[in-house]
Amino acid sequence: MKDKIFRDAEKRMEQALEKTQHEFNTIRTGRASAALLDDISIDYYGSRTPLKHIANISIPEARVILISPYEPKFLKEIEKQIQASDIGINPSNDGKIISLNIPPLNEERRRELVKRIKKIAEEGRISIRNIRRDLIEELKNKESAGEITEDDLINMQKEAQELTDEFTEKINDAVSYKEKEIMEV
Repeated sequence: MKDKIFRDAEKRMEQALEKTQHEFNTIRTGRASAALLDDISIDYYGSRTPLKHIANISIPEARVILISPYEPKFLKEIEKQIQASDIGINPSNDGKIISLNIPPLNEERRRELVKRIKKIAEEGRISIRNIRRDLIEELKNKESAGEITEDDLINMQKEAQELTDEFTEKINDAVSYKEKEIMEV
């Protein structure tokens, strides 16, 4: 029973960490990354489809992303969606492919991005703490029902805190790495 409760909490914390890291990947760092386009989707024959499913995305140089749609008729729609997105890059369309030239970041923009990743990280840490709160609540209910002893509850609460600390540290490490990547000139 204890293992199932902790496995579930650990799985949820892992998902919160992955979501946070995914959000970090969508932030532009001055280097080309296909992850910048992860949130862009196109109306593809009546359904919203992620760009990566309807086009080949390649990175031939450090600051260039090339998008080659499998069906050229979607070039204009892809271009329109990129312009409407918040990545802040103007696409250029040559009739066959769309190219995105990633401009270098200025100091002010770098600082804004660092603030943004810190906000995303804090949201991730809050998610993890909420999972810990739910876990401890569930453990307290088990103790009230007589399924575990008070000593078991205390020990499990310590384990819950250790698990929380482990995932919080992983988020902190990811923030440090991303911040260093953004501030790198």
